[in-house]
Amino acid sequence: MMLPHGTVVAVADGTALRLFRNRGTEPHLDLAEFGHPAINSANPGSGSRHRSNSSNPDPHRQAEDNFAAASAGQLNRLALEGSLERLFVIADPRTLGEMRKHFHSTLHARIVGELPKEMIDHPVHDIVEAIRHA
Repeated sequence: MMLPHGTVVAVADGTALRLFRNRGTEPHLDLAEFGHPAINSANPGSGSRHRSNSSNPDPHRQAEDNFAAASAGQLNRLALEGSLERLFVIADPRTLGEMRKHFHSTLHARIVGELPKEMIDHPVHDIVEAIRHA
């Protein structure tokens, strides 16, 4: 996939969010990391609907869902303040699904692509290759 110059690439999982901006011009990708924003996930998103109990023994799910909701909130703010014109999102499938629930309509209209894949700990060149093959 080709991304226009200036496209923001968000790489996320349930614990981290990395932001890149494409400095290249089509058809070249040149991602520069510009943010590892501090996400305050203290305010629960839909993660509050996921309780740890015997039917859902994973105690980390609520924290991960809250982080995904807060990450979507950060991306919403960037879109609403005009710092983000186009967005490509890479996240593991569960995190991506949770984030989608919280995307503002303004942000949703700016999404040029998504890749449901775990890439948070990968180097930039792996992320570029994943986008090229998306």
